[in-house]
Amino acid sequence: MRSGSSLGARGWAVIVAAALALAACGSGGGGSGGSAAAGNTNSNLLPIVVDAGPANTVNVPFVSVTICAPGGSNCQTIDHVILDTGSTGLRIMSSVLNASLAQALSQQKSGSSPLAECVQFADGYVWGPVKTADVALGGEAPLKSLALQVIGDPNYNNVPSDCSNTGPAENSVQAFGGNGILGVAVFQQDCGAACAQAATPATYYACTGASCQAVAVPLAQQVQNPVGLLPSDNNGVVIDLPTVAATGAATAAGSLYLGIGTEADNALGSAKVYALDSSGNFTTVFNGQRYAGSFVDSGSNALYFPDGSTTVCSSGFYCPASPQQFVATNQGTNGASGSVAFSVANADGLLATGNTAFSNLAGPSSGIPSFDWGLPFHFGRRVYTAIEGRSTPGGTGPYVAY
Repeated sequence: MRSGSSLGARGWAVIVAAALALAACGSGGGGSGGSAAAGNTNSNLLPIVVDAGPANTVNVPFVSVTICAPGGSNCQTIDHVILDTGSTGLRIMSSVLNASLAQALSQQKSGSSPLAECVQFADGYVWGPVKTADVALGGEAPLKSLALQVIGDPNYNNVPSDCSNTGPAENSVQAFGGNGILGVAVFQQDCGAACAQAATPATYYACTGASCQAVAVPLAQQVQNPVGLLPSDNNGVVIDLPTVAATGAATAAGSLYLGIGTEADNALGSAKVYALDSSGNFTTVFNGQRYAGSFVDSGSNALYFPDGSTTVCSSGFYCPASPQQFVATNQGTNGASGSVAFSVANADGLLATGNTAFSNLAGPSSGIPSFDWGLPFHFGRRVYTAIEGRSTPGGTGPYVAY
C-alpha cells in the first residue's frame, strides 16, 4: 500500500475497503492458537490466505504473525495480518491484542518521552505508539525487541493536527481492512535517513501527557522490516499465489517465502530481475505512455493505472462491458525489459459473485499517474522483492523479479 504521505515512497495507503465491502458481515479479532507456520516443514514459510478477512474485503492477502512480550512467555498469534510489499514494518491493531500482552509490550522512547507514529494516506490516517516485542515469522527464530506500531492504542487519543488533517482515523479493524499489516517492502526502515536527520511532520512524535511534538528518530529505533533482521533469510521475500479463474475464486491459498536464494524453496530460478530506483519504482510503458513511478505492491487490491477509454463504475473501479485484454512493458533501472499481458473485467460483475480473489480487478490510478501492479499481478506468479543493499543471486537489492 502506498500514498503520497510524508513517508514518500516508503509510505503506504489503506485498501479501498468501503468500495469492496461484501454484503455479509464477518467477525474480526486476532487468534491465540498455534504458530502461523503450524504443519509446515520449512521454517521460512508463512501460509498466505486471500479471503474476506475480518472486514469483508476482497483481494487482500493475509498471513499470521506471533507477537510476544519481551522474554517470550506471553505470546499471541495474530491472524489476518495484511501482507504488503508496498510498505515497511509490522503494525498491529490495539483492539486485537489481549490485555495482558498489550500491557507487557515495551514502549519505544525518544529521550524520556514515549514515541508515537502517524501514517497518512489519501483518505485518512493511522496513529499509535511505537513499541517493541519479540516477533516470530513462520518457524524462524523470534526477533528480539522488534520496533512495531500499535494502531489505535486507547492511551494515545490526542492526535496531532498535522497528522489528522488528511481525513478520518482508520484505527479500527473494520476501517483498516485487517488485524494489522506486515510491510515487507524493499526498504529496511519505514522512513529512513530523512526521519533520522530531522523531525518530519506527520511521522514520528515524542509524546508527553496530551502534547506530542515531531522528532527525529535514529534508524535503529524506527519501525523495521522484520525480514531484514532475520539471521539468514534476510534479503527479501517471495510471494507465490495460484492462478484463479476469470470469475475469481472464493478464497486462494499461497505461500510467503522469507529470503531469496537462501533456501531450496526460495531459489530465484529463471525469474527476470527488474532493478528499482531509490524510491522503489521502475518504469511501465502502457498505451504509448511512460510511467516512471510504477511499482509492484501486494497490498493494493487491484491493478491501478490510467486508461481514459475504460468505463469507471460507481465503486471507483473499471467496469468494461466485456473483459478487456491489455499489454504493458516493465523496464528496470538495470535495462531489463519485459511485457505483461493482463485482463480487466467488470468490477461490479466480479464483486457480485461473492468471491474474494480476482486476477482481473482494476481501477484508475490517483495522484501522479503511475502503474500500480497490485495483488491481481501476483496470481499465477512467483514475485520476488529484494531489500535494498542486500546481496542475492540476482544481484543487490532493491529489485523485483518474476
